[in-house]
Amino acid sequence: MITRLAGLAVALLLGAAAPALAASPSSQQLDMIARDFVRLTLEAGEREPGYVDAYYGPQEWAETAKLAPRPVSVLRKEADRLARLLAANPDKGLTPDERRRKAFLKGQVRAAQTRLAMLAGDTFSFQDEAQGLFGVRPPLKPLKTYDPILARIDRLVPGKGDLAARVDAFQSRYVIPTDRLDAVMKAGIAACKAKTEAHIALPKDERFDLAFVTHKPWSGYNWYKGGAHSLIEINTDLPIYISRALDLGCHEGYPGHHVLNAQLEDKLTKGKGWVEYSIYPLFSPQSLIAEGSANFGISLAFPGAEKVKFEREHLYPLAGLDPATADAYDALMTAKAALASSENTIADAYLSGRMTKPQAVAALAKYGLSSVARAEKRLSFIDTYRSYIINYNLGQDMVRAHVDRAGKGEDARWKAMEAVISEPTTPADLIK
Repeated sequence: MITRLAGLAVALLLGAAAPALAASPSSQQLDMIARDFVRLTLEAGEREPGYVDAYYGPQEWAETAKLAPRPVSVLRKEADRLARLLAANPDKGLTPDERRRKAFLKGQVRAAQTRLAMLAGDTFSFQDEAQGLFGVRPPLKPLKTYDPILARIDRLVPGKGDLAARVDAFQSRYVIPTDRLDAVMKAGIAACKAKTEAHIALPKDERFDLAFVTHKPWSGYNWYKGGAHSLIEINTDLPIYISRALDLGCHEGYPGHHVLNAQLEDKLTKGKGWVEYSIYPLFSPQSLIAEGSANFGISLAFPGAEKVKFEREHLYPLAGLDPATADAYDALMTAKAALASSENTIADAYLSGRMTKPQAVAALAKYGLSSVARAEKRLSFIDTYRSYIINYNLGQDMVRAHVDRAGKGEDARWKAMEAVISEPTTPADLIK
């Protein structure tokens, strides 16, 4: 009786209808596993600050977790218990959506097992860690395979000498002046929102707040607050280039993190009463979907030459930069994108101890074509988030391939994207 009443209370708190009386035993068990998973994640978040990226479920659960979080050793046993329950849960009686829900929960619980093992001191290889946390095993290419890309970029950048230094000097011409940063960023976000709204119906009263911060390992962050409300923070530790306005606007906002979280809350947490979507553990397959779709969302919203066209006509004048040079800068940024997965190889070598910190900084500067300061900032991200970096490059590639299979039509591509960010999507779904 207590369990049934608690389940009903959770459904009402989340704005969902009470569970149907005819729900199958398998479905009812998923509800129970989901509730226990949320409690597990909240308590893990008390053991590792930053583990919980967002939570908007019952407040008393968060308060209970804060007051009496179980030790990591006990949380590991709880994660193992949930994994066993999911493995034994039969598909019979589950709807197709509920089967996808179960697959999602399996990945989330497996990630919790992996992260809790890491907190207990267990070590994994870069690829094993990534697979355990994010549900995919990233390929690692030798750094020399990126040298032909560097050679092509060398022909794009004027001058002679060290390529990274030349690229850094070239890019310095495209820094958004500090006193124009707020206006440029808001214009970029507004443009991303307009593109997204033309294809995806956003929840009523959705909104975001924008803030500029310092002393962070990341360049931008979306803190989802629930109720279709986000706080988007932009890190100003280093100068921000003009290309980042649309990048950050789409990635952190529309159709990126803000839209994904708002859609999941509206359609799954409230719409279906699936409480597991009220919490977002950062180290989980959910991050591959979130980061991959957010990065791909940039080119979906501004395909082909549309991005540089908008920048040239609207953002360059707003930033006080020369629009006539926009194409040259865009060509460089497009070429640099092919180097993104080199970070995986560098992170693998660095985190395993095969590459020292100075060597990693040098490699990141060389293959990221950046200043030493930016390479050091990127390494601080790797120190903090480790294999999480695969979600940006590999995740983007997987979402792009999935959406491309929907066809070339704009409506079909946006429909495929909407499904990715509003359904119980797992990494395995992206390769079907």
